[in-house]
Amino acid sequence: MASVLLQDDYHLSVATSGSIALSVIEKKRPDIILLDINMPEMDGFEVARKVYENESNKEIPIIFFSADGSVDYIEKGFELGAVDYLVKPIEPKSFILKIALWAKLVKKTIENNNKQLLLDQYKTTVDRSAFVSKTDASGIITYVNEKFCEISGYEKEDFIGKKHELIRHPDTPSHTFKELWETIKLGKPWFGKVKNRKKNGDAYYVDTAINPIIDMHGQVIEYIGVSHDVTELEKYKELLKDELSLTSKNLEENLNYMRQYEEAINALTGVIKTDTNNIITYANPKFCELMEYKTDELIGLDCSSLRDEKHVLLDECEQIKAELKNKKVVTKMLTNTTKSGDKLHVITLFYPILDLNSNVVEHLQIVHDVTEIVDLNNEIIETQKEVVLTMGAIGETRSKETGQHVKRVAEYSYILAKLAGLDEKRASLLRQASPMHDIGKVGIPDSILNKPGKLTDDEFEIMKTHAELGYEMLKYSKRDILQTAATIAYTHHEKYDGSGYPNKLHGENIPIEGRITAIADVFDALGNDRVYKKAWDLDVILELFKNGSGTHFDPKLVSMFFDNLDDFLKVRDEMGDAV
Repeated sequence: MASVLLQDDYHLSVATSGSIALSVIEKKRPDIILLDINMPEMDGFEVARKVYENESNKEIPIIFFSADGSVDYIEKGFELGAVDYLVKPIEPKSFILKIALWAKLVKKTIENNNKQLLLDQYKTTVDRSAFVSKTDASGIITYVNEKFCEISGYEKEDFIGKKHELIRHPDTPSHTFKELWETIKLGKPWFGKVKNRKKNGDAYYVDTAINPIIDMHGQVIEYIGVSHDVTELEKYKELLKDELSLTSKNLEENLNYMRQYEEAINALTGVIKTDTNNIITYANPKFCELMEYKTDELIGLDCSSLRDEKHVLLDECEQIKAELKNKKVVTKMLTNTTKSGDKLHVITLFYPILDLNSNVVEHLQIVHDVTEIVDLNNEIIETQKEVVLTMGAIGETRSKETGQHVKRVAEYSYILAKLAGLDEKRASLLRQASPMHDIGKVGIPDSILNKPGKLTDDEFEIMKTHAELGYEMLKYSKRDILQTAATIAYTHHEKYDGSGYPNKLHGENIPIEGRITAIADVFDALGNDRVYKKAWDLDVILELFKNGSGTHFDPKLVSMFFDNLDDFLKVRDEMGDAV
């Protein structure tokens, strides 16, 4: 195998015994470990056990190979943490392709870990620079950071298990908290200013953002609040209010202070003013810098023309204008388009400016650039999707399928999920996770997986274990995508009448993700060549689904499939296997 890998320019270290292998691994920490079961001094199982005793080695994938393809040996390999088990003799081309796919997955995992490290550092930065608290879904505090304790005068132990009423000032109107809870219970973020009370009774003000954390089923599981101290600003505003009621001399002095304050704000924050029809009348230098425009290019523009098309299609600018007309302060996450066409993600505070008669005469917009944070989060999500697709392709490659199979199954699953009434988030999660439905096939011997003829009863029993193997590989992850993938891998061979495997689940006891993927997988598998059969004609496939409705497949889903057959055929035609 070493000579085969050298032809593909891999960097190899070869060990002739278990003890030598451990020494090489300790010094060089390889990306992938290939272990023969039968070695001098200690066997491959013992080497793997010693490798994984070191926590830092837990992420190195181990691939066993042996002439012994018994289920006991394979199960032992996976129990030790291996990612694959190859049975000798090993076909070189299949071996090279498999190693290439695992190398790609390792590379993507390393990249994802690096990006996660960056995100963790950002979270640490936020924790150091802002007041952070977390509660469960009922509002019970589960975490506060050091800065939160510093400003309030309380200890962490005083907060845990309590509610935020502990620090709320009686001057803060009750309708503020009513609006807050109504907003976040809907899964939407809330932004606002709150007056709180320290342990010693002193008042302090915080500008707060509260964000609901939602699980894969769309349920709020906790809330995170991030606040900044604006006490000095609020006290200064109160001072100005008092002073402005005095002499013109005081007025002139306070205007001077206000000009200096405005200069400080302009250095860090984008600010624009518009009339009540959203026409820009002023833009500060920071906003011009962010949007890449000159001041005279912005004056006279409708500010909605700077928004991303998605906001225009949803008529959000008009909705904001209507709220401002009703003298409401609005805070919203928006995407702007710069002069060069780049996307700028911003949190914008819209403030209605009133005249002495309390009429709205103009709108003030305070703009904070959060593009780097949004882009980093999106990049991490996209990396997770790519890793999942690659892992799914590994499972299919073992059975000599093309990568197009898992991509088509993903699209069929998404279409059927939307037809079944799943919301966009859950349907998209199913699309992302379904490529891993057969990942457990990496644990099935090649002699069974790629057998051109019909399997014996014993061979089929081994083949059936791929559902549970896939589940065991994925179930420990806390990622939504891999949790969903574990459910799909475990249940996509269950049948509606309870005759499927591995658990003989019946009807709607089978998770909807498994029922949907079962239809998507069978439809694509029957319509394409496999090592053990030729592709079926469409009429024959449709007849199978008619006969299997209510026995093999969920009858409601089958009905939706037939009612929208053209959509599935379009995917099949556009994503066919390359010739």
